[in-house]
Amino acid sequence: MTVNKLFPPVPASYGHAQPWDSEVVPEPLHAILQRQAEARPEAMLVEFLGRKYSYREIHAEARRFAHGLIARGIARGDRVGLFLPNVPAYVSAYYGAMMAGAVVVNFSPLYTVEELAQQVEDSGTRLLVTLDAPALLPTAVKVLDGSSLEMLAVAKLSDMLPLVKSLALRTLRRSQIAAIPDRADVALLSDWLSDTPTALPAIQTGDLALLQYTGGTTGTPKGAMLSHGNLSSNAIQVDMIDPFDREQPDIVMGGLPLFHVFANTCVLNRTVVKGGAMVLVPRFDPGQVLATISRTKPVAFPGVPTMFQALLDHKDFGRTDWSSLRICISGGAPMPGPLREKFESATGVRLVEGYGLTESAGVVSTNPYEGLRKHGTIGQPIPATQVMLLDKEDPTRLAPDGAPGELVIRGPQIMQGYWNRPDTQASAFAEHEGESWLRTGDVATIDEDGFLAIVDRIKDMIAVGGFKVFPSQVESVLLEHPQVKEALVIGHPDPYRGEHPVAYVTLNEPGDGTAAVTGDELKSWLNARVGKHERAEDVIVRGELPKTMIGKLDRKALRAEVLPD
Repeated sequence: MTVNKLFPPVPASYGHAQPWDSEVVPEPLHAILQRQAEARPEAMLVEFLGRKYSYREIHAEARRFAHGLIARGIARGDRVGLFLPNVPAYVSAYYGAMMAGAVVVNFSPLYTVEELAQQVEDSGTRLLVTLDAPALLPTAVKVLDGSSLEMLAVAKLSDMLPLVKSLALRTLRRSQIAAIPDRADVALLSDWLSDTPTALPAIQTGDLALLQYTGGTTGTPKGAMLSHGNLSSNAIQVDMIDPFDREQPDIVMGGLPLFHVFANTCVLNRTVVKGGAMVLVPRFDPGQVLATISRTKPVAFPGVPTMFQALLDHKDFGRTDWSSLRICISGGAPMPGPLREKFESATGVRLVEGYGLTESAGVVSTNPYEGLRKHGTIGQPIPATQVMLLDKEDPTRLAPDGAPGELVIRGPQIMQGYWNRPDTQASAFAEHEGESWLRTGDVATIDEDGFLAIVDRIKDMIAVGGFKVFPSQVESVLLEHPQVKEALVIGHPDPYRGEHPVAYVTLNEPGDGTAAVTGDELKSWLNARVGKHERAEDVIVRGELPKTMIGKLDRKALRAEVLPD
């Protein structure tokens, strides 16, 4: 049996550690950090390449940064950008900006000058915090010179490392340090830290905390407006579904980039809510992550499917100590069944799939960490989250019972809207019985146990002679082939049928004595296993498929590459 709406929930507890209707009490994010710093001042909050930072240290630096921002004229509501990898300065700058009443804007360290400048202008960012790294600082300076950006605050990597590593960086690897320009609008981050107390503003949970940029449901980058209440609620919701012993140490592996909403909630904010610790690596490097897992003994590891595949492919995978891990959580993209099975078999660690969006502050649903789970689903809605399916062709109506529909969501984590885009409000939200629901653009089903399954994205469906083909269903069949590692299916123009499916794949290494499979062989294998209208016109084997900045397979980029305008 399937249903088209799930409020109130059925069953009431959803198998999570706390009932679905548990109360979620949001707070300003920095207030949660302050409370934890007072309760456990010397407990570790951040471990970075061997150096440990306590709650007291991070909170004190955040507070000094807040005083420095106010002293230098950053006013309540001003935008402060973070153009940083996973470093301790990110954590203190993030919470410090919020203490000062500023709005944080996340910028990917992989942005080009043009991408960074565009987002600076759209957000109205006044101050950008960055790192003295050759891949970051020169880009930031160019944007400072060519945009409305007013100031740079530059953190020094050597200041955040253990003593020996800091000396080695400064003496033996100076090429990895970018020279800091001697100019009035560029200063060290340490110079922004003030010991002179200033009055900090009273922040409410409805106040804007973060602009998180996303392609959204229309593909145009725009800033999702996330309040303190949105972000703290989602962190609390994620903490609520954790069934593990709360007296045991809680250490999360921070391999996801903090600039991304998945890590922002599941690595950063949830860790502070729980009073745990995060182990940060500057960027995802499989070898470094594997060594860090063995060294620091984390209990949880959130990641995207390509991360878990990269770990499996690394030569040190078999030598890694997985004994501390209780749970791995996959999000950001569908988890292929063969990958999950292989990872779990090799590590003994449960790998569950969840789902979320930038517009939902990170998390909407997940498979339970213990007990019943359903492979191929994105699990059950997290506490206080309502879901419903709308008709794919007419979003003013519910989907027919038993039929897939567009997934829409309500809950305390749902964004306020898009920054400076009032015109998108109508398309981003749907009204039903007087309530506003976030439209996801994803086609889903809901079963009798409250498990959601994403069928596909509305905009990715392929129209073949009047039939709708879901690319994800064809991809899931391809991934059953033992030599297929990754797959993306897109529609190509067809003068007779409108469109026809074409598959693009990468391959695993063939086994001993086995020749690599060809595209024609895969095409014959696939087309014998799918419906007539789902058959691929071609299967193209490639060395790699395009991925987003956090490692998700990027259908949009593939389409732009192979189907130029």
